[in-house]
Amino acid sequence: MKQKTLPQLFVIYLRYLIGFAFIFASLVKIQGLRFTSESGAENPINSAWHFFETLYESGIYWRFLGIAQFITGSLLVTQRFAKLGAILFLPIIVNVFVITISYDFKGTPIITFLMLLSTLFLIYWDWDSLKILINKTPTNSTKKRLENDNIWMYIGLSFIIITTITKLFIFNQYIVFAFLLMAIIGFVGLIIAYRKRKLY
Repeated sequence: MKQKTLPQLFVIYLRYLIGFAFIFASLVKIQGLRFTSESGAENPINSAWHFFETLYESGIYWRFLGIAQFITGSLLVTQRFAKLGAILFLPIIVNVFVITISYDFKGTPIITFLMLLSTLFLIYWDWDSLKILINKTPTNSTKKRLENDNIWMYIGLSFIIITTITKLFIFNQYIVFAFLLMAIIGFVGLIIAYRKRKLY
């Protein structure tokens, strides 16, 4: 299955999807801004909004969370370092999932649970090379896999740059254009990679 084109493309874009979600959410924290539109200090202490306000007021820890998310998401979308990204992503998304089921986040636990499942799938996908971490010998494939093409790394880096510039310097009114630009880049990358694959 790992030698087939469609599963590889699914993995590539799954990494983009959940990695981008972390990058997008991290920039607000790195800037030292609230994740919500207003203060949650007046909400009940056991509410999700009060919890976010507490994290925000911690200052350094709030930014640390953002930096950790940014690094992890960036590793995933580069593709080349996606294995490390998936390993780092797992404990973070487990923590996020537990938080969302601990407070009244309405439908958010469904999203975080899907992200958790996606991360587990990515670890399973790379298990042949990751299982050496528990003293097993990885198996190597002699056939070049589509996901190892450098183009995916460059697309991932362009996603990081576009997201960061849009969020930090151009502001939210242009976010739709940023999404559109990333969709175009992703589509063009798909065509180029497919043509290279056919030539190979």
